[in-house]
Amino acid sequence: MKTPLKKTLKSLKNDIWVCTKLTIIFGIAFTLINKAFTLKEAGLVFLFSAMYSFVLGLGNGIINDYLSEKWDWVLETNQRVWAGIIATISYTIVAVLLIHYVQYFVIFNNNVGDFFKGKFIWMHLFAILLSLAIAVFFHAKDFMINWKASVKQETTQHEIVAKTETAKFETLKSQIDPHFLFNSLNVLTSLISENPRQAERFTTKLSKVYRYVLEQRNKELVPIQEELQFAKIYMELLQMRFEEAVQFTIPEEVNNPELKIVPLSLQLLLENAVKHNVVSSMKPLEIRIFEEDGFLKIQNNVNPKEAIGKSTKVGLRNIADRYGLITTKNVQILNNNKTFTVCLPLLTDINNITMDTNNLENSNYVKAVEKVEKLKEFYQNLVSYCIVIPFLIYINFQFSPQFKWFWFPMIGWGMGLLFHFFEVNNYNLFLGRNWEEKKIKELMDDDKNYK
Repeated sequence: MKTPLKKTLKSLKNDIWVCTKLTIIFGIAFTLINKAFTLKEAGLVFLFSAMYSFVLGLGNGIINDYLSEKWDWVLETNQRVWAGIIATISYTIVAVLLIHYVQYFVIFNNNVGDFFKGKFIWMHLFAILLSLAIAVFFHAKDFMINWKASVKQETTQHEIVAKTETAKFETLKSQIDPHFLFNSLNVLTSLISENPRQAERFTTKLSKVYRYVLEQRNKELVPIQEELQFAKIYMELLQMRFEEAVQFTIPEEVNNPELKIVPLSLQLLLENAVKHNVVSSMKPLEIRIFEEDGFLKIQNNVNPKEAIGKSTKVGLRNIADRYGLITTKNVQILNNNKTFTVCLPLLTDINNITMDTNNLENSNYVKAVEKVEKLKEFYQNLVSYCIVIPFLIYINFQFSPQFKWFWFPMIGWGMGLLFHFFEVNNYNLFLGRNWEEKKIKELMDDDKNYK
């Protein structure tokens, strides 16, 4: 991972390279336009090109990088925008005036007293607005890069959520195998006539199994003790169904009650053991659950059913995926053709923070996306203003300098731009910031208190 210093040096190196290319491109272009073919004239053109490229371009680039390091574009948008506006305008004005002083009054020996008079005022204004338009473009580009990176991160989180929900759905589908349900009902039917007391016990355990499934289906982790108690009830049901053909060993207590595992993972593994192995009194299925080396191990003897075919490993992938979403510890699977062992990591907490997808349209993520769309429109408006207004000023002074009509679009459009900025930042000129949200919250609180 790159350190901030390495990132800054790399960014500075790229900015210098870009400014060098701009110097060469504009130097060649203005040399041809001005027909500055002597060495001295060409040298001056390239000097001025370098001054604009490095003083304005590189300077604003360094400011942009510094502000982006200090304030995050996505998380601290308002601070970053205001800092960018103040710093860019201040620096651009000073830089343009400094360049013009060197260019027109040091090199070309114009009268310094004319610095803020006549044509020089409009030359300063034109250069400042054009430079601001370019600076705004690069600020907007930097914002979009950061926003896309943030959206990508959010998308990755939503993909994790989607995988979590998919894993939950697959778990729900495989939690209680339909064959287990049908077979349990068949066993219950026979027990009702043969042994009513046993049928009552069977019904009680079956109801506990399904109650546990419903209670735990939305949880990420459950205490290991609860899962072991459920596994014991589940195995007792299987034992009532298969009698001596199923034997199991489950610990009564655990070393650390704070440890947790993914809910219903034991049920899936126990059901798989019954599904893929012969279960008979001649070849009993022996299942052993024990704790070892930070894992809860579920082990059964291997006596595969020939008719079932090759295992698809869907259930095991399901468990591995669910663990993969919440921890870096891997599920381990060991098979030596005599015993089959699945090792489930014992956890204390979830590493990844899961997100609530029940009401996604009202989440902060969607609100941020909407705000970004408004900011994009504002930046497009601002860039257009900074490009078009200097052009109108040029047209005005070129063709009708007697009447300064450029003030009308400049002020009118500027007012519209100002109100657009207030709208983006949710600021009402008379009622203050976030007035609508505050009023809605106030009315909702009043309604709640009334009820």
